[in-house]
Amino acid sequence: MDQLALRDRLAGLAERHHVVGASVAVAVGDDTATAATGVLNLRTGTPATVDSVFQIGSITKIWTTTLALQLVDEGLLDLDRPLVTYLPDFRVLDEATTAAVTARHLLNHTSGIAGDFFPDTGRGDDTLARFTAELADLAPSHPLGATMSYSNSGFTLLGRLVEVLRGATWDAVLRDRLLDPLGLDAVGTLPEEALLRGAAVGHIGGEVTPTWGLPRCVGPAGLIHARAADLVTFARLHLADGVTASGERLLSAESAAAMREPEVAIPEPWTSGSHVGLGWMLFDWGTSVYGHDGSTLGQHAYLRVVPGPVPVVVALLTNGGDHDQLYQDLFTELLAEHAGVAVPPPLRPPPGPSDRTADDIAGTYERPSMTLVVREHTDGPVLIARPSGVVAASLGTDEIRGPLVPFAPDAFLTRFPGHPGWLPVVFHRLDDGTRYVHVSGQATARKET
Repeated sequence: MDQLALRDRLAGLAERHHVVGASVAVAVGDDTATAATGVLNLRTGTPATVDSVFQIGSITKIWTTTLALQLVDEGLLDLDRPLVTYLPDFRVLDEATTAAVTARHLLNHTSGIAGDFFPDTGRGDDTLARFTAELADLAPSHPLGATMSYSNSGFTLLGRLVEVLRGATWDAVLRDRLLDPLGLDAVGTLPEEALLRGAAVGHIGGEVTPTWGLPRCVGPAGLIHARAADLVTFARLHLADGVTASGERLLSAESAAAMREPEVAIPEPWTSGSHVGLGWMLFDWGTSVYGHDGSTLGQHAYLRVVPGPVPVVVALLTNGGDHDQLYQDLFTELLAEHAGVAVPPPLRPPPGPSDRTADDIAGTYERPSMTLVVREHTDGPVLIARPSGVVAASLGTDEIRGPLVPFAPDAFLTRFPGHPGWLPVVFHRLDDGTRYVHVSGQATARKET
């Protein structure tokens, strides 16, 4: 690989898409190239380098999944036994979910535990225990196992399970069981660790975010910071079915393979993959591709893994600007060149007008941290999103709206002001007849009057 060409291409695309700072790592077989461009912080102008750390957001979930599967390998955890077997004090508002939800439900996002529940339970080592206690009053987003809905809360709960079964904090278990064996000294979970490195800050609308990170309780779902090259090292562990470059086995081949097996179809298959494995998102791109994306406060990360005789890994970390367009352009080029994989083009509305109305989908859809309103407008159906709390902070607004343009059966595209890309929105009903909207990975039920 031509490292200088990679650097120049990253710089050109980042400038085109107004990305503040970015770092990329590309692995082809045993070779790795890295590049960085832009700045870590618009206030200070500190340059981004390949040794800078960025928040990887929800890519953290793959690391937490690996910790959980290590417990399975050691006979300490059965993915299909109720969580209350291991966490007897666990409960949510729905008694049926409390009694029957399993670690597998958490791993494949079918638990129905509301995904964007972000109480600040402090900086202490008891933060995950306190978070778990807070779940007692949380209503489900859907019945257990009824559909797939992306759940950050489920992975925080999974982190608590890891703590109880290991007798240590999730952060300590992560370092002991993965970071130290992989030699990942730059990877961390706490702000004071990031301060020891050149750390990126998030940007929304060209401004530094007022808060650097999410509450500590989000840790197992999304608080790891790392270099792009560190994600490649972690991905290679999975490409080798759990064996490090030095030959140490950290995960059984059976567990590594199970993480890549489809568990459940995603109702909206265009954004984050067509299926969920155990932790990994699986992409139907004409060949086997798995990976994950991550978003925090003004920082966004992307990881794609293409197994094969000459495996390819691409990791991209960003901290503001039109990150999705940078991902689209850069990964389209790199995966075509090095893996022969065609990344699907961005979704666009079909040509011509539509007479589709909002009659059967109109209404208010609610879940913690998000209200979605669908109504008819003079120009056709519109979607109004009203986030709150951490979700509003990550989006930089408490209300956004866009048109709903039909493009497939029960599927629409919307585009919000300031965002050039189109976002798919899928409407469907559960077996009990309840109307749901599925957008950005999460299922939200309509309030019936």
